[in-house]
Amino acid sequence: MAFNLLNAETADILAIGGTLIMGTEQKRGALVIIGGAEDREGELLVLREFIRTAGGVKARIAVMTAATGYPREVGDEYTDIFERLGAESVEVIHTEHRDDSEREDSLRIVKEATGIFFTGGDQMRIVNFIKGTSLDKVIHNRYEEGAVIGGTSAGAAMMPDQMILGGTSVANPSVDAVSIGPGMGFLPGILVDQHFAQRGRLGRLLAALVLEPAVLGLGIDEDTAIIINGDEFEVVGRGAVTVVDETTSTHNNLEGLLKDEPIALCGVQLHILPHGYRFNLKTHLPRFVEKGKG
Repeated sequence: MAFNLLNAETADILAIGGTLIMGTEQKRGALVIIGGAEDREGELLVLREFIRTAGGVKARIAVMTAATGYPREVGDEYTDIFERLGAESVEVIHTEHRDDSEREDSLRIVKEATGIFFTGGDQMRIVNFIKGTSLDKVIHNRYEEGAVIGGTSAGAAMMPDQMILGGTSVANPSVDAVSIGPGMGFLPGILVDQHFAQRGRLGRLLAALVLEPAVLGLGIDEDTAIIINGDEFEVVGRGAVTVVDETTSTHNNLEGLLKDEPIALCGVQLHILPHGYRFNLKTHLPRFVEKGKG
């Protein structure tokens, strides 16, 4: 298992062909991807960083409850939290049917939002009710214009173009350990799994990477988030993020494998990154940033 750690100064000047690797010129907004079960009563560390990233006391938040079967209760809970943290405004968008994603009031809320937050629940509900609608288009437009997209649990799983729909917590990966389907496309080429260490999901993430070849797999623990700006993410929270780099793989036995047979996977790199570590999505190199340094 290789672990090439750059210090902040080295990573800041690293360049390829005279062009900085970091995507500092991108106008696109940040992604705040939370592994679920985030603290909602104490220090609120993860949700606090979402609000800070979305504009702090000037943040205008749209809460998306599509994933949950209890939209009113969940919407009210996040409204209370975000208002307590000082957001300028918080409005909830309920999409309990696909037609709800065509409502003019919902489109207006998203167009004015600096942060758009997807709650937990079932990620398939997000895709079924929003993907391909006018609301989907407006959310992606706001993201390209600089709005922050956040999500927890199901709201984290839906971030890639291909998402993990479900599966079993297994020690050894197999074809039937995971199911995959279209996601919302904010994070192409990467797979995300949540509640990661708490539910023992390394096996299913490895299986997903073999079945749906992607550059990286990100397993995010509970009460933990990654904040993606340009080509780099930072880890925030009480747990860790497991990064599986499949690009270094030298072998797998997927060809000819039956669905209940074990997957062999050789040569992948594994990084475990707690709070304060960063990871470059282009160079695939982690680094630790000392407090007070960028």
